[in-house]
Amino acid sequence: MQVEGFFEWLGAALGTVIRFIVDALGGFFGLLAAAGHNFLEGLSRTLGIDQSLLSLAALVIGLLLLIAAVRAFFRRAIVSGLILLLLGLWLLSWLIH
Repeated sequence: MQVEGFFEWLGAALGTVIRFIVDALGGFFGLLAAAGHNFLEGLSRTLGIDQSLLSLAALVIGLLLLIAAVRAFFRRAIVSGLILLLLGLWLLSWLIH
């Protein structure tokens, strides 16, 4: 009888610990999701773009084109730098306008 009581207590204690960990992780990831949503909403509202995955991907591609243009200018590749710069600015102006 005492052995069954001990294992019942051990199972209940382990279940309580697991439940606490799951609830804590759920709350933590919920906070992260809410923070990410609020960040993307504020970014898209400030830039005046639609809050869709396609718009955000185009924003990232445009910024990467601008970074590639700056790197090309540092390598003294003027023609490729100008092409990348114009493509990046065209994409961002199309997106934001």
